[in-house]
Amino acid sequence: MAQTKQQQLDAIKQHIIDDGICNELAEQATQLVFGDGNPEAEIVLIGEAPGKNEDLQGIPFVGASGKFLNEMLGMIGTKREDVYITNIVKYRPPNNRDPLPDEKASFLPYLVEQLKVINPKVIVTLGRHSMDVLLPGLKISQAHGRPIRVKDHVYLPLFHPAAALYNGGLRQTLIDDFALIPDIIKQIKVIT
Repeated sequence: MAQTKQQQLDAIKQHIIDDGICNELAEQATQLVFGDGNPEAEIVLIGEAPGKNEDLQGIPFVGASGKFLNEMLGMIGTKREDVYITNIVKYRPPNNRDPLPDEKASFLPYLVEQLKVINPKVIVTLGRHSMDVLLPGLKISQAHGRPIRVKDHVYLPLFHPAAALYNGGLRQTLIDDFALIPDIIKQIKVIT
C-alpha cells in the first residue's frame, strides 16, 4: 500500500534525525522543527530557521512572526491549516543567529524532498535566507512580490514577517505582496 503524504513527510523527518544532520545544532536545540500544516497544500511557506518559541513548541512560526503570518493568511481567505509551513534549517541556531551556509546546505536536500511530497502550486520564500537557497543570486529588495517560475515550481519571494515587524515600512509591502498569492494560484490553475 502506498504511503500517504503525511507518512512520507514523517519518514523525511526521521531521516534528518537518523542521518545526524547538523548535530551541533541538534544538541543545543530542544527539538527538530520539521513543518506544520496540510500535506496536500497548494501553498508552502518557507522561513529560515526556528526561533525560541518554535524550538519549545516544535511548530514553525508560532511567535510574533507567526501571529502576523496567520493574519496575512486570513487576509487572503485561507487558514494556517490549509497551507504547509516549514523552514530551511530545522533546528534553532544558538541565540537566534542567522543560519550558516553549511547548515542551509545540509538541510536543503530534505527541504527539496518535502516539496516533492507536497507538490504545492506556489512556494513562498519568507526572507532572504530561504530565497537565497532556492533562488540563488537574487536580492530580496528587488525580487519580493514577483512570481518566478523555475522548472515545475512557481516561487514567490517575500520579506520575512519578522522584518516587517521590526521595520514598519516593510509591513504594508509584505501585506501587498502576500495579497498576490490567490491570483498567482488562479493563473497557475488556468495554465495547468
